[in-house]
Amino acid sequence: MSSVLVTGTSSGIGLQTALALARAGHHVIATMRNPAGAPELEAMARAEGLPIDIRALDVDSNESVASCFAAIPGPLDVLVNNAGLGPHGSVEEVPLEVFRAVMETNYFGAVRCIKAVLPRMRAAGSGCIINVSSVSGRIVASPLGPYAASKFALEAISEALAGEVKAFNIRVAIVEPGIQDTKMAHGIEQGGTSIYPQSRRFGGLFRAALSNPIPPSVTAGVIRDIVESGTWQLRHTAGADAAPFLAWRASMTDEQWVELNALEDDAWYERMQNELGVDARVPPPAPPAV
Repeated sequence: MSSVLVTGTSSGIGLQTALALARAGHHVIATMRNPAGAPELEAMARAEGLPIDIRALDVDSNESVASCFAAIPGPLDVLVNNAGLGPHGSVEEVPLEVFRAVMETNYFGAVRCIKAVLPRMRAAGSGCIINVSSVSGRIVASPLGPYAASKFALEAISEALAGEVKAFNIRVAIVEPGIQDTKMAHGIEQGGTSIYPQSRRFGGLFRAALSNPIPPSVTAGVIRDIVESGTWQLRHTAGADAAPFLAWRASMTDEQWVELNALEDDAWYERMQNELGVDARVPPPAPPAV
């Protein structure tokens, strides 16, 4: 069984990945910024007797990454870069510091961890690095510009890395989930206030998708398959909606894609209904009674 380090395990895909791998017998080093603030994984690991070692790791910090990796004895067979932020909003309205923060975590955080683990994997002559991206790593539309930019960057560095390290028997894989039942997705479904219509419209699209939610355990299963299968395939979709989303975007030219996203509301909603079978007019939930 493999020794696996997973980042961002406090909830969602990271938590489910740690559980799926540990239940399969792998030794999991589950990391998160503040383990004391997210006790769910520790409680589940203790209740099930799972081989999960929970450690603090802030992927934004050079010192935290260096300290965490240095404290791990023995081989480290697999790195799963999952830690991430999911801000949304128009390019005009999202503060510059948010653009910087999402790149720091989603892109530079993954690069820090890759650089920390590579010398050990090269010395061992084997290893596997799995970077959790998104369909937004290949499709971008407002209000997901800041998030998609970080995932595009992650996919680019993953592809470059794969060519560099294959000669050392180190596998690289990119995982591209669609819309799944995570805190990030539920944040987007709220829509928000904007001078641009896309935030409101995408909120409805996410609400419609989350009415029949795909659980993050689906992505955890894809990650487990990559670890155990020995595959050299670079990109892997996760969730029944991911591949259709990518095929839908690929069916259009860049200019057609821009025109679609610039449509007036009624025309845009009609296209979502006709082409994706999704009624994105789903209204936001009523505010709680006081």
